[in-house]
Amino acid sequence: MTVLNFDNSYIKLPSQMYSLQAPTEVSSPKLIRVNYSLCKLLDIDPLWLESHEGVLILAGNSIPAGAEPIATAYAGHQFGHWNPQLGDGRAVLLGEVITADQHRYDLQLKGSGPTPYSRSGDGRAPLGPVLREYIVSEAMAALGVSTSRALAAVTTGDPVYREEVLPGAVLARVAQSHIRVGTFQFFAAREDSEALAALRAHVIDRHFPEANQAENPALALLQGAIAAQAKLIASWQLLGFIHGVMNTDNALLSGETIDYGPCAFMDDYDPEKVFSSIDRGGRYAYKNQPEIAHWNLACLAQALLSQLNANQEQAVDIAQQAINEFPALYDHEFQQGMCRKLGLVGTYPEDAALSADLFDIMEKHSADFTQTFHQLTKVAKGERHTLNDGFSQWVERWQERRKLNPGNINSSALMELANPVYIPRNHLVEAAIEAATAAGNYTLFHELVDVLADPWHEREGLDRFAASPSVDQLVKHTFCGT
Repeated sequence: MTVLNFDNSYIKLPSQMYSLQAPTEVSSPKLIRVNYSLCKLLDIDPLWLESHEGVLILAGNSIPAGAEPIATAYAGHQFGHWNPQLGDGRAVLLGEVITADQHRYDLQLKGSGPTPYSRSGDGRAPLGPVLREYIVSEAMAALGVSTSRALAAVTTGDPVYREEVLPGAVLARVAQSHIRVGTFQFFAAREDSEALAALRAHVIDRHFPEANQAENPALALLQGAIAAQAKLIASWQLLGFIHGVMNTDNALLSGETIDYGPCAFMDDYDPEKVFSSIDRGGRYAYKNQPEIAHWNLACLAQALLSQLNANQEQAVDIAQQAINEFPALYDHEFQQGMCRKLGLVGTYPEDAALSADLFDIMEKHSADFTQTFHQLTKVAKGERHTLNDGFSQWVERWQERRKLNPGNINSSALMELANPVYIPRNHLVEAAIEAATAAGNYTLFHELVDVLADPWHEREGLDRFAASPSVDQLVKHTFCGT
């Protein structure tokens, strides 16, 4: 029997922060896929995880030695509206796995049955959202974006009832932690100083250990979270990724992307783009994501006020100054990323305008986000490209700017490492989900996961994974599955 190296720290925190909760057994679990590369990172034998014993654990039918399953409590603003009681309504945290190099990762089962926070829900996950999260989270990891990851997925053999009857599934998800802005909000709203102090200390030890040496550790925690979110959201924007549900309960203190419900990558560039079927007002449109992250961080700062200073007025001033730093931090991360995408080295005043003008042209011509930058990489390499004449004047300006790079810089090589060829195209993700849900056919799912594991290098025979969708393939709406 393979032993998972558990060392569970969250369960040592005050008991009001979680509920003891075992997963609910399912009738007939069957393996869909095990993530071999993540198994290696976590020092888990993938062959054992694929075994009957491993599948029972992945489905929630068996609890591994050392695990202490809990469902965590949190609150949150959902589409701007305060909900004081959320929590893990369909997920169970089995425990924290320690790797050989002493890194700590949460191991969570999503879709594992009802918990005290389910609010009359069934606690289950349909197959489609599990496959979407597996595909997209692993693609994000390969793209270098900070993210929760998929360790494995199994079907349950049990139906899930939504608008229609769907096959059920469970996702084994891994993250540096699942502590959210909404976790702090939950205890701040209850004026639970004991829990807030314990949570603050726990997050500092786990994610921002350098903050222990700071004059104001709570401020250092806040500043660390702000910097992490600035980097994360910039990485989203640089890839045309739209999360879809940027509620405060989906914002992790670790700075990882989580909860890939109605997420999508843009095809044609439109700053107003929304995919989520429940985002009817466009609150979480592509262009709004930096501003929403800023708003979420303000919620975190408000929840931390009692930890920042005993004097309310001084605490507010400290928090406000920290939050005011976010726009500049985000802009720096985004512009640095754009320079990499355009193969530019050094800092010149015209760079920001050059980037902005490119996006204006892309919007005017409804240009494919990913393909535009891929074709620019071809231009930089002197290869044939498919950019239309609408880009010609801008390309001349860009080429002049590239001449300012130091002579020893290979700008096309920089661009190849910043501009993916393959992303999780919405129509392909939907086709993979449809094939698996309707016919139990996982061929396209496995193909997608394999192709997206190396998004940077163009390969023969994979044109359909890089191509923009035809008009009849366009996906206009995505769904969260709850």
